[in-house]
Amino acid sequence: MANALLSIQVIPKTPGGADVIPYVDEAIKVIQNSGVKYQVSPLETTMEGELSELLEIVAKMNEALIAFGSNSVISQVKILYNPEGASMDKLTEKYRP
Repeated sequence: MANALLSIQVIPKTPGGADVIPYVDEAIKVIQNSGVKYQVSPLETTMEGELSELLEIVAKMNEALIAFGSNSVISQVKILYNPEGASMDKLTEKYRP
């Protein structure tokens, strides 16, 4: 069972003030390729898994954005850590119809 939820919003500094959306798409590709459960929201993406694995994904996201052409990246991260288990579905079940 997963022990952490991690929500991340990346804010890449783009060359010449270019649109950030292609950069955000690259960051989300890193999450998709990781195999962890995730949910994309309008302002952030939440992942579910083991804390150490999720932090490794954050590092890979930042590296991917630099490789894609960003000069620098700000990553705003929120973490819920619970050794007994953490679940996006459990936290949000009462809000689903």
